[in-house]
Formats: sequence, C-alpha cells, structure tokens
Amino acid sequence: MTSPVWVPRKRRGAEFFLTVLAVLIGIAAYASVGLGVEGRIPADTYKLGGALVVLAVATHLIVRRVAPYADPVLLPLVICLNGLGLAMIYRLDLGRQQIDPDRAAFANSQLVWTAVGIVAFAAILIIVRDHRRLQTLTYTFGAAAIALLILPLLPGIGQTINGARIWVVVLGFSFQPGEAAKVCLAIFFAGYLVVKRDALALAGRRVMGIDLPRGRDLGPILACWLVSVGILVLQRDLGSSLLFFGLFVVMLYVATERAGWIVVGGVLFAAGAYFGYAAFGHVRVRFEAWLDPFADPDRNGQVINGLFGLAHGGILGQGLGQGSPQLTPYSFSDFIAASMGEELGLTGLMAILVIYALIVERGLRIALTCRDAFGKLLAAGLAFSFALQVFVVVGGVTRLIPLTGLTTPFMAQGGSSVVMNWAIIGLLLRISDQTRRPAPEVSTFASDEETQVVKIS
Repeated sequence: MTSPVWVPRKRRGAEFFLTVLAVLIGIAAYASVGLGVEGRIPADTYKLGGALVVLAVATHLIVRRVAPYADPVLLPLVICLNGLGLAMIYRLDLGRQQIDPDRAAFANSQLVWTAVGIVAFAAILIIVRDHRRLQTLTYTFGAAAIALLILPLLPGIGQTINGARIWVVVLGFSFQPGEAAKVCLAIFFAGYLVVKRDALALAGRRVMGIDLPRGRDLGPILACWLVSVGILVLQRDLGSSLLFFGLFVVMLYVATERAGWIVVGGVLFAAGAYFGYAAFGHVRVRFEAWLDPFADPDRNGQVINGLFGLAHGGILGQGLGQGSPQLTPYSFSDFIAASMGEELGLTGLMAILVIYALIVERGLRIALTCRDAFGKLLAAGLAFSFALQVFVVVGGVTRLIPLTGLTTPFMAQGGSSVVMNWAIIGLLLRISDQTRRPAPEVSTFASDEETQVVKIS
C-alpha cells in the first residue's frame, strides 16, 4: 500500500453559504430600488425573493447531486450578478414607466429567461457527464456554429434590429444564434487545436525575439479572420466579430504557447479594423463616437448620456432608485454598466468588475488544474470569452474603446445571452468536477475536514 495522498474537499457547504449570501444581496437590491423610487418596499418583493431562493436552491442541489466536486465559488458569483441585474432592470422599468406608462416591463421576462438558463445549466450537468466526450463531436459543433451564424442571413426568419442582422424570429420568439455559436465555436476550437497544436507550434522566422509561425500554418487563423470579417460585413455586428476572432487567437496561443500567434492575430485585427472603418459607415460612426462624441450630440446621445450618468454617480453613487439611468437609451441592455455606475458609483461598479474577475479567475484555475488537454483549452476559452466580453462592454461604455454592441453577461436584459451564459457555467463546473474528482482506482474515506485517499495496490 502506498502513502496517502490528499484531494480537495467537496466544499458544497461553503457553496451553500455563499449562495445564500448572493440571494440576500439580490433581494436587498430589489427592496432598495422600491425604497428609492417609490419610498416603500415593493409589495411583490416576497415573490421575487421566493423565486430567487427556489432557483438558487435548485441549482445548488443539482450541483451537489451530479457534480459534487465542482468549484464551489462559481455558482454564487453568477447568482449574485443575476440578482443585481434583475434589480437594476426592475429599477429601469419603474423609471421608464414614469416617462411613458405604456412602456413594456422587462424584469419579469428576464426572471423567466433566468429560469430557462438554469434549466440549460442543469441539462449540461446531467447530460454531459464527461466533458472529454465532447471532443468526439468537434466537427459537429463546428458545423453547428456555422449554421447558427448563417441563420440571421436567411430571408423570412432573419431580422435586422438597430442596424445589426443578428436576430432570428421563429413563431413570435426572437433570439440571437450568435450566443449559441460562441459556445459551439469554443468546443470546436478546443477539439481542433488539441489535434493540430503540435504542427501549429512549430516556429518559423524569428523577428525581434519572437518566433513567428510558418507561412504554411497560417491557414486556420486566416480562415477564422475571414469568418469574422464576414460577420462584420454581412451582419454588421462588430462585437461578435471581435469576440469570435479574439477567442480563437487566445486559444491558439494557449495551445501552442507561441507569442507569435498573438502578433499575427494583432496584425490581422488591425487590418480588419481599418478595413471596416474605411468601407462601412456603421463602423465609422462607432469610431467617431469614440473619438469625439460631443461633435455630434444628436447622433451620439447614447454615449454622452452614459458618460454623464457615470459622472453623476461619482465615487459612491446616487443610490438605487435615486439617479436617472432611464434617460440613457438601451440602459437596460448595452448600457446597463453605465446604469450601475450612476446608482452604485465607481465603488459599486468596481465591485461588480471584481465579481467578473473572480469568475474569470476560477475559470482559468479550472484550466490550469485540468488533466486533459481538451478540457484545459475549453475552460481557458470559456473563461477568456467572459473576460473579453466584459472588457469590450465596459470599455465601450467608458470610451476606452469604441462601442461594439455586446451584452454584459448575466446582468443585461436579453434571453439568449442569459441562457447561453448559464450553459457556459455548466460546462465550467462539469470540467471542474471531473478535474477535482478522485481517480476511480482509489478508495476514499472522508471526515468533516477533508477526504483522505489511499491507493489500493
């Protein structure tokens, strides 16, 4: 018999405690909105609180049952963001209805989409018992991603909203296929790069201390770049174009550990950005609004209102229900970060960004500890997709970079985004559970403090 080795505890008790705390934060934010706008706690607070409690307990029990060794921090972080997003959307509903009583409310539909997202989350954990099996469907997911990206271009079901053709309407329901394509592409990239990474890691010429890839190996990155440019040209969707190309470049770098791919990707991105600026008016408008929004206040009113809202919030914010974020167009979706900044201030917005950073950190930790190459690449890609999406959204709102039109994960109003982001968390927890689970050839005996594993010789 060999010497004992130690494995991580399940930590489901810690997850439950953090989940309760996250639910309390969401309920407190909802009650604060009612006090700030109407001077009283909303009468239906118990309904929202009950719904959040049921959804949170359901997700915790699902994880406890089918993924007991999964990361204990990811789920509470996501529930906290989702609860804050629901509270802010409800606050914006109240503000918009003060201006126009006939305006549709989004908070209830967002709660429904959250429930649908949790169903998708549960389905991922229950159906995908071993993430490595997804590698056998690499090209199936690649074909599915292409089909999803083409759907908005089909006549009859594709729909153009706010200048971007990224929506599909079927039987009265609208959704963005690009959100599902993001997950399919991450799985496809991970499976493809696991097989091809040895060839792609071969070095070509060395320039300024960086080994550039060989010319014969540029085919995959050029193909992905062309697809991204096609999304920009045909769908007029700058955000998805940037996200898909950035996702591939980062996963390519993680797979090969060659900085030369970052250089090549940066050059191709710069070329694509210049091409988009020179050839398409909607891209040029985004750049002009970024460089000098006050040059045309009528056209750039959204950016200007968002900046004034952030300035009005200051360091500590006006308080939930005390500002005027509803004056900013699309304050419930594209500019929900500005709405948070106005009412919670720089302090609250930084706290939200720290939560996002923790989600990314846990995802990268899962990638680092994963024992198989496919899971490592997939976890890294999914974590980076969160990081890039939040950076692009908040950077656009604060004029660090041009606006792109992406949504803030788990907070912005939008059913497609909420559902697919919950699915991503399900995949990360499945990889985490597989990584931290004791190997099948060992027997375990557990105590309250930790689990001791003894290999059987």
